[in-house]
Amino acid sequence: MSLLEVESATVRFGGLTALREVSFAVEEGEIFAVVGPNGAGKSTLFNVISRFCEPASGDARFEGESLLRRSPSAIAGLGIARTFQNIELFDRTTVLQNLLIGRHTRRRASILPQIVFAPAVRREEVAHRSAVERVIDFLDLHPYRDHAVAGLPYGVRKVVEIGRALAMGPRLILLDEPASGLSVEEAGDMRFWIEDIRTQLGVTVLMVEHNMSLVSAVSDRVMVLADGRVIALGAPREVQSDARVVEAYLGADTAMP
Repeated sequence: MSLLEVESATVRFGGLTALREVSFAVEEGEIFAVVGPNGAGKSTLFNVISRFCEPASGDARFEGESLLRRSPSAIAGLGIARTFQNIELFDRTTVLQNLLIGRHTRRRASILPQIVFAPAVRREEVAHRSAVERVIDFLDLHPYRDHAVAGLPYGVRKVVEIGRALAMGPRLILLDEPASGLSVEEAGDMRFWIEDIRTQLGVTVLMVEHNMSLVSAVSDRVMVLADGRVIALGAPREVQSDARVVEAYLGADTAMP
């Protein structure tokens, strides 16, 4: 059984069909990339998995269980974390505080013990802070730990958002254009973060990305969307040589790197 399965997902917005019978599976431990031109349906696909978007037909399953039976607020608790194309952080709080927000799905104490800060709550708080400190170590965020997010460079903010997702302790992380807006050097660093998320943390990665050098370097498999349809799926080298991909994604006279 695959970790994530999407079966014949179709999404319509009025007269516009954003996804058309999209099917694929992501295996545990895999780095799986979704690419395609603007408007291909990539973010809509993430929204289906995250339950921000209701498909007209089809299904999305995590560990064999239909996500469509779950509310959007329950998805993180299943072990699915997500970043966003536009960074969604709390600018006036510190890096540490933003990462602690990622632990909310792991909190078990009820309201009353939290109000009186009971011993069990104190132990839980220590555990949450230890988990967050491990993420800070992993992503080399120590220089920014107590800095307000609003004053940080864009590239650091991207890493902080990934850190908040990792603080949830996910089994699957959805990265929505992790290299968008980054310099060449920062994109190179992002490559190593993504690889280490898989190899060191054991987290499966599903990402949407336009940076084809990054996609080719880290992905086990690549799925290409165009006009809401799957036009290719396979190893990076396989999709690079697919004429439909070259024409739909880069133009008929251009080859993928």
